[in-house]
Amino acid sequence: MLQSPARMWSTVLGRAGRIGKWASRVLAGVVMLGFAGGLPQAQAQAQIQSGTRGAEAVPGSPAQITLTFAPIVKAAAPAVVNVFTQRVVREARVSPLFNDPFFQRFFGGQGMNVPQRERVQRSLGSGVILGEDGVIVTNAHVVKDAEEITVALNDRREFAAELVGIDERVDLAVLRVKADEPLPTLPIAEDAGPLEVGDLVLAIGNPFGVGQTVTNGIVSALARTTVGISDFRSFIQTDAAINPGNSGGALVDVSGKLVGINTAIYSQDGGSVGIGFAIPVEMVKAVVAGILADGHVSRPWFGADGQTVTRDLAGSLGLDRPIGVAITEVIQGGPADKAGLLSGDVVLSVDGRPVVDADALKYRIAVRRPGDKVPVHILRNGKDKTLTLTLAPLPETPARDTTMLDGPNPFAGAEVANMNPALAEELGLDAARPGVTVLRIRQGAIAVRAGLRPGDRVLEVNGAAIKSVSALREVVNQEQRRWIILLDRNGRTLRLALGG
Repeated sequence: MLQSPARMWSTVLGRAGRIGKWASRVLAGVVMLGFAGGLPQAQAQAQIQSGTRGAEAVPGSPAQITLTFAPIVKAAAPAVVNVFTQRVVREARVSPLFNDPFFQRFFGGQGMNVPQRERVQRSLGSGVILGEDGVIVTNAHVVKDAEEITVALNDRREFAAELVGIDERVDLAVLRVKADEPLPTLPIAEDAGPLEVGDLVLAIGNPFGVGQTVTNGIVSALARTTVGISDFRSFIQTDAAINPGNSGGALVDVSGKLVGINTAIYSQDGGSVGIGFAIPVEMVKAVVAGILADGHVSRPWFGADGQTVTRDLAGSLGLDRPIGVAITEVIQGGPADKAGLLSGDVVLSVDGRPVVDADALKYRIAVRRPGDKVPVHILRNGKDKTLTLTLAPLPETPARDTTMLDGPNPFAGAEVANMNPALAEELGLDAARPGVTVLRIRQGAIAVRAGLRPGDRVLEVNGAAIKSVSALREVVNQEQRRWIILLDRNGRTLRLALGG
């Protein structure tokens, strides 16, 4: 940047003045250190408070200078591994010209009928060893669809890993490797509850494949539920640098214990901007325990639906601020019903943990196991009340009766089932709305051309209410020239008119 001579000299003189002030402060510090002989910390502090000494106090002991995270890293780093995956993908070698509608008119899409080539797709991430027997936790998106998984330890040993189980709704997966000797493990914190905003944390992982890397920061926020990363949202937010490749790595507190699994970042260009998110350790423990015990996660059933209390709703419920979840429906015979929860109650906390919105309530239930008894603090008609909720396994009632429909009707090629809480959990639905739901549709089937989509809930067919798969089968097996179908699609009622 060009400057005029006058401005240049002004800049030089200004910098000289600042350097002179800096040098005088350094010299004063050196002289003070020489004459004081390294004043005791208490005496130095007293002088600062009395105004007889400047605020630029020198360290009173070597221990005040040599603060380091090295002991924590030495203990934790060996249990954080690199996870390498690969799979073979097949793709057609097609000229971009064939995507042009002009050329498709002449070639009729024949350019797509070409041999496919195979290539190996590789990805990398991180993981944490939780058991000496080789149990490792990582992110589901790191190992999803992988055909080969390799785990590399900090000491450069490598092992082939098997996928024990995966939970895509939480974005966690459990791996296992076989080693001839016990592997280093990372101790697990009881839960993320003792963490507070401002606590120091370390993120350990393998960003960009450069090798194991340690970054430090603070806990920026807790229980982040507005981040659309997974279905169960209550993330630890940190400003410790987390980059691609850190996924599945450890978030460690200053005692060297695992408090979270790094899973995502907020970024506009793929790099760290100081906003990273980790899955709290309490969810990690619940998922790992379920997968190791049953091969899958068995989440408990709450038995009620609710909505986040908004600012407008808070006043009518007797709340001075929008917080909690207003119960809108209690399923008869479910855990919430047996505990005495009523429609209109406002859930304020579960197990002593605040519930700020519907996602927080969902998370607090998901980290528990079926059979657990949890206290639920509610507000009913302006009065506080505590109920004891006994969580139950997700029920399979009514029976799914999964059926692939066929024949000369609009549902041919559609697989349907009776919705129940267990199926709703598998599909990632917030609520198990009763009725018949379309699970999937065969490619090119009549149901596709009829306009049906997976997730549609069938309400009526030709005026007949559809309450079960058997009722739908009975209707579609009748010969009809015209079909009038009512569907519920993402909360909207849709009408399909087909035939003559």
